[in-house]
Amino acid sequence: MKRFALIAAALMASAPAIATPAPAQSAVAQTAVAPPAPESFRERGVEDEIIYFVLPDRFANGDTANDRGGYPADRMRSGYDPAHKGFYHGGDLKGLTEKLDYIQGMGVTAIWFAPIFKNKPVQGKPGDPESFSAGYHGYWVTDFTQVDPHFGTNADFEAFVAAAHARGMKVYMDIIANHTADVIRFAEDEYAYRSKGDYPYSTRGGPGGPAINEGFDPADPSAENWARLTDPSFAYTPVVPEGERHVKVPAWLNDPIYYHNRGDTFWTGESSVDGDFVGLDDLFTEHPRVIDGMIAIFGDWIDRYGIDGFRIDTARHVNPEFWQAFVPAMLARAEARGIPNFHIFGEIAYDTPDAVTAARVMAEADLPYALDMGFAKAAQLVASGKESPAVMAELLTQDVIYPGGAVTATGLPTFLGNHDFGRFSMFLRDYAETGDRAELLARTKLGHAMMFALRGVPTVYYGDEQGFISDGNDQLAREDMFESRVDAYNDNALLGTDATTVQANFDTGHPLYRLIRELSAMRTGSPALRRGLSTVRGFDHEGPGLLAVERYDAASGSRVLTAFNTSGEPITRDIAVDYDARALTPLAGECPAAVTAPGSVRLTIPAFGWAVCELEAK
Repeated sequence: MKRFALIAAALMASAPAIATPAPAQSAVAQTAVAPPAPESFRERGVEDEIIYFVLPDRFANGDTANDRGGYPADRMRSGYDPAHKGFYHGGDLKGLTEKLDYIQGMGVTAIWFAPIFKNKPVQGKPGDPESFSAGYHGYWVTDFTQVDPHFGTNADFEAFVAAAHARGMKVYMDIIANHTADVIRFAEDEYAYRSKGDYPYSTRGGPGGPAINEGFDPADPSAENWARLTDPSFAYTPVVPEGERHVKVPAWLNDPIYYHNRGDTFWTGESSVDGDFVGLDDLFTEHPRVIDGMIAIFGDWIDRYGIDGFRIDTARHVNPEFWQAFVPAMLARAEARGIPNFHIFGEIAYDTPDAVTAARVMAEADLPYALDMGFAKAAQLVASGKESPAVMAELLTQDVIYPGGAVTATGLPTFLGNHDFGRFSMFLRDYAETGDRAELLARTKLGHAMMFALRGVPTVYYGDEQGFISDGNDQLAREDMFESRVDAYNDNALLGTDATTVQANFDTGHPLYRLIRELSAMRTGSPALRRGLSTVRGFDHEGPGLLAVERYDAASGSRVLTAFNTSGEPITRDIAVDYDARALTPLAGECPAAVTAPGSVRLTIPAFGWAVCELEAK
């Protein structure tokens, strides 16, 4: 990955004040240096990375010959329709490989991409044509051993990993153990969730029905006990269509006995773990065969390609015992392959600005890290001005509740928006209730400054650096970086540019691209910004205003004060700092040369601006 030398000179980085004229926000200039030697990139800890998350189908089309994945030229068979937001558009691994210069130019050190396993090309509800869409996103897996032919081949994946590693960049795969593609149907032609109480494993069709699975106890983890589970029709009668009897790979995945077969989840309680995720076949992850099978599947990707981490999809919808077996096995596999600091982080979805849900699931499942959903929501609310900076301050004070304490929070991937919830700028527009593009650009820059200067591993969602602003979540937030033919994308006014998604958007001069490059250099050059623990030093608890956080890395002695202004007016404040601090060096924004008095420094921060100041002891 690219490392940067930090220089003291300042560059203009963010927008000027909106309500009142004020000096423009400044950020440090930096000079790019050569990427680290290939043999040293794995020495970086998980806290040292800057992640870029991308959907390969929507990024770059390096090989038009695979656009239909080798399927017939029928969109309902190939899944290819570049004018429809829910079908394949043609992006692939060769295109992603060709754009590594562009990605690394932002200071990115690790690439996380949506699943590239072979998917069911098209699926939907029979009889409802509008429900059908394609597996362009990668989450409808049929073959866990092969790259989806729309994205290329296993050899293309090997070439991509090799090219990234040659640059010192890490590669994180997106994996799924909760479910496979929707293949299993029910003879009853009903799909509402059927609970264990109403439909126990011991009878077919509920209490009073024929006895099955004699002697089986789902609480007994032994292989002998699970061998007694021979009939999967305890709740529904699973049926596999004739043409799909052998579609899943490895072959054991084709047996309905390895699925819960209880119908669709309604997202809470028992159904959250045992129900089908929007119809997707929910794996019986308590089963020893499933545990061993998934360990073998994903361990093989480590063995073959030497990848550097996993993002785990739908992690909270799998029983904790599965992860307690799976995670140590993956870490051991990585260690045997000579891969230290293997980064495993789970998707634990929720939509509140707190750490409680993530910390609880991590503790239950022994998951090392999770995507920081709480940070995303706090950043959306605070940077938009909808809520006061107290929301972010409260989130940071909760770092101690993570397993392992506050140090764990430094390894949580933080993000602002994503492919499921929608883009950050969309939330800012809606929460701030403004269509003013200059204000939205300034607030978007402020949010990125928060993500790079506060604790956690910054994770940039592809297209954010080009000012993409989604119309909604899911398909509406998955725009094309190459020339788009989707009307719902092409009518959006992007931030920081007059371009639209009709054209390709790989502009390295875009103000957000340049800002991310500058923030990456700032973070890479500061141990405190990469690994420092947080002490909240000040915040406004009513309306927009000040958030100040000091970060300290004990190993290096590095200490930094970060301060943000979420209001449309400049502010001047006296902020508490460590009593040993005397001099300040600006890493971004304007910093005074010295403290006002021991334990206090006065900062002036422009509207929607920030300051990041290195504190030097007496």
